[in-house]
Amino acid sequence: MNQRFNVTGMTCSSCSANVEKAVKKLSGVEAVNVNLISNSMTVDYDDAHMNGEVIIKAVEDAGYGASIFVRGSNSSKQIEKAVNPVEEEIKEMKHRTIISFAFLLPLMYVSMGHMFNFPHPSWLVGPENAISFAFVQLILTLPVIYINRKYYQVGFKALFHGSPNMDSLIAMGSAAALIYGIFAIFRIGYGLGHNNLNIVNQYTKDLYFESAAMILALITFGKLLEIKAKGRTSEAITKLMDLAPKTASVVRDGQEIEVPVEEVVIDDIIIVRPGQSIPVDGIIIEGSSAIDQSALTGESIPVEKNIGDKVIAATINKTGFFKFKAQKVGDDTTLAQIIQLVEDASSSKAPIAKMADKISGIFVPVVISIAVISTIVWLLLGQSFEFALSIGIAILVISCPCALGLATPVAIMVGTGKGASNGILIKSAEALETLHTINTVVLDKTGTITEGRPVVTDVITANGETEQNLLEIAASIEKPSEHPLAEAIVEKAKEAGISFKDVDEFNAISGRGIVAIIDGKQYIAGNLALMNDRKINVKSFQATSDDFAMEGKTPLYFADDKKLLGIIAVADVVKPTSREAIDQFKAMGINVVMLTGDNKKTAEAIRKQLHIDRVVAEVLPQDKEKEIRSIQGSGKKVAMIGDGINDAPALARADVGIAIGAGTDVAIESADIVLMKSDLLDAVTAIQLSKATIKNIKQNLFWAFFYNSLGIPLAAGVFFTAFGWKLNPMFGAAAMSMSSVFVVSNALRLKLFKPKHANIN
Repeated sequence: MNQRFNVTGMTCSSCSANVEKAVKKLSGVEAVNVNLISNSMTVDYDDAHMNGEVIIKAVEDAGYGASIFVRGSNSSKQIEKAVNPVEEEIKEMKHRTIISFAFLLPLMYVSMGHMFNFPHPSWLVGPENAISFAFVQLILTLPVIYINRKYYQVGFKALFHGSPNMDSLIAMGSAAALIYGIFAIFRIGYGLGHNNLNIVNQYTKDLYFESAAMILALITFGKLLEIKAKGRTSEAITKLMDLAPKTASVVRDGQEIEVPVEEVVIDDIIIVRPGQSIPVDGIIIEGSSAIDQSALTGESIPVEKNIGDKVIAATINKTGFFKFKAQKVGDDTTLAQIIQLVEDASSSKAPIAKMADKISGIFVPVVISIAVISTIVWLLLGQSFEFALSIGIAILVISCPCALGLATPVAIMVGTGKGASNGILIKSAEALETLHTINTVVLDKTGTITEGRPVVTDVITANGETEQNLLEIAASIEKPSEHPLAEAIVEKAKEAGISFKDVDEFNAISGRGIVAIIDGKQYIAGNLALMNDRKINVKSFQATSDDFAMEGKTPLYFADDKKLLGIIAVADVVKPTSREAIDQFKAMGINVVMLTGDNKKTAEAIRKQLHIDRVVAEVLPQDKEKEIRSIQGSGKKVAMIGDGINDAPALARADVGIAIGAGTDVAIESADIVLMKSDLLDAVTAIQLSKATIKNIKQNLFWAFFYNSLGIPLAAGVFFTAFGWKLNPMFGAAAMSMSSVFVVSNALRLKLFKPKHANIN
């Protein structure tokens, strides 16, 4: 069983590692995935030996909170669940930050103002007022400690459970500064009582209350900026959810009534007026309109919809008035499925993130050890206790692995959100990461490279016949036929505004064509074999027919009982963007292979037209998977792009399966990535997005590792003897907070991602 949980109290990647470790220990648990950004956890477990309550208890025993995630029955409920906790957290952090700085600023004035010759009250000046000077600082520090007590509650709880986290480092660092300050007050009292002004002066300068308060205030401010930035990572999905209307105009008992969208049921008749959003998925039964689908598919041009066409929830009716019948409601709508896919992708973990989490899991205990050892070493080297303690505090504070824990999940969340806003649904973080390593793309032909439906490409007349008359005869003969090629000719005639004639004695000849009577005269339509059978002379058009075949087109002959009237060529034409997409793949150094069940001649014609590297033709659907396996066997990383139906085994076998032209059916199980539009350029965009995301993650990880590797030696006083460099704990706290903000801000740059090709919506 796969279940999702909400997890509270996590502040860094070592927290998520601790939660993961605690749940993994349980028998019956097969896999655990904890996401720091969305504060969620997904667990695969055997429900015969394990249940949600036991998992929740394991999380709570590790020092965190947990509850079973409940998905809303509609998008508005999902907004409530997804956005409000973030808003509450921002509100709480803002409150804590304001109070912290309200007390910190006067504390800094009292403790450090004399350095800048700022005026002080007389009762705070001089050794005789040292106790007052110290107690005012303690009184100003305590509210900051209290308002930020969560660091101590979570940090020490995790420490006592043997799994210290970022809060443990903050709690230990600030508590050490606070306890030392209290110890200093006792020493000042002792000095005054024994008239030893040297002791009084020494400890008056080394109170460290401002360090304790400053550490907490700066880290809280950093967390506020971090949470605000984290809140922006899923903006694309929040905007998408906001598009869904809260009510729908439904016809019931002949009356139009307005009901909450969650009360709409399947087969309800819904009225949509110009400018309104469509509340659920359905099919138009009356009227027509242009629908703006840009929020879901990324298409900038509104799509014309008529009776029988599908409409999707959260898209916007631009011009017309129409009625439609509800087909998918609640969690079954396209919008709900998109939200679920993106949520699942954001909650999943890329291999690079798992590596960072493992490092963070051992990082905190190592830092605590370094802090303790450094403090002892400096004491043994003859430095004062105050010096050694400040070294230990600085190490604890600057080493918090926030930036390390945020480096990957924030970039993954922004990347998947950006993909969704471009009509590219990435179902897992692993797929997003793997995609940048792809060096071979295998393309299905029908519906992927080509339109997937035949269209008329050429009309050649013979023996003085006009094009209009030829189309009129051809369309009239083909209209009763159910053959796909016949549909193409009928569609061409409709576009040309040609009327159809009544057909008598329609007779389909299997594998050859059609014989029919129109206005008492016999007409023949079909292939070359049928023309030869009926003794129709087509020799003068043999070269034209061969040229059509070489171009991958199917020539259809039309004749009366004596002579040829003309040839109409029909083909499944290449999509307008396929050529550019294939050129883009090749420009990225990706080998392009076309896999098709079509005949070799047609496949070769398309290969030449599009400059495809290799083509494998006449392949049965079940053999496509073998071809993928064969390419992988040669050491290639393969992305398979297909329509998700007969390509399902191949999509599943490929390193990354990409379903193209999914339209409203977004939940294709066999694919890792679903493209909402039938546009091969979106697959190019997906690879470019993957490369941009992985580059961003590597930048973030480099910054996090570089920052810690540079910060710890500086804090430990490695450069003190040679250069006199020593890190003040306050600057350590500021640097730690800013490193996290930097990493999140860098990840947010992915929002500026634009595909590097001409056809940008």
